[in-house]
Amino acid sequence: MHCKKLQLIELSVLAAFLLTILLQTAAFCRGCENVYANMLRLHVIANSDSERDQRLKLLVRDTLLREGAEIFDGSANVSDAKEKLEPHFDALEQAAENALRENGCADPVHITLEKSYFDTRTYGQWTVPAGIYEAVCVRIGNAAGHNWWCVMFPPLCLPAACAPTDAVFNANGKAVLGSNPKYDVRFKVVEWVQKAKQAARKDSLH
Repeated sequence: MHCKKLQLIELSVLAAFLLTILLQTAAFCRGCENVYANMLRLHVIANSDSERDQRLKLLVRDTLLREGAEIFDGSANVSDAKEKLEPHFDALEQAAENALRENGCADPVHITLEKSYFDTRTYGQWTVPAGIYEAVCVRIGNAAGHNWWCVMFPPLCLPAACAPTDAVFNANGKAVLGSNPKYDVRFKVVEWVQKAKQAARKDSLH
């Protein structure tokens, strides 16, 4: 009888522990969804993997982050930012090409808005979870080189980036961004799920 009572206590403790983990994971996933819905990524693909082209890729990145920030300055959410940004794609392409020309490069630049998968990435004190995001995709020349992933809105990858405000992310979203992926296995769980979604998404497009 005593042993059964101990087993019931142990099972109750285990059940409570598992329930706590499930609730925490659910809140984390809701936070990830809030991040996906309110973030605009930047995906810059270099012409090639040569040292010069990789350096020019970063030049284009910096140019677009600077120009884009000026265009949607004051935007309170990602929809507002996209609405302000999309009509300026031609001007952004020109600004990027001008930066290339100033550095002796004649490659064209093509910019589109599309859905892309991004791995978990840390920018300063903020960690952005893996998942499928809307992204400004920038293809330089042949777009055959390694790419650069960044955050265009809010500009978390800039050295002087400000903390996400209440107007951009909710409490769950900010909790995810402020978590440490080294000690939080939920980032891995989300990564597995999102990679599976991306694989299914690719299959549906074929």
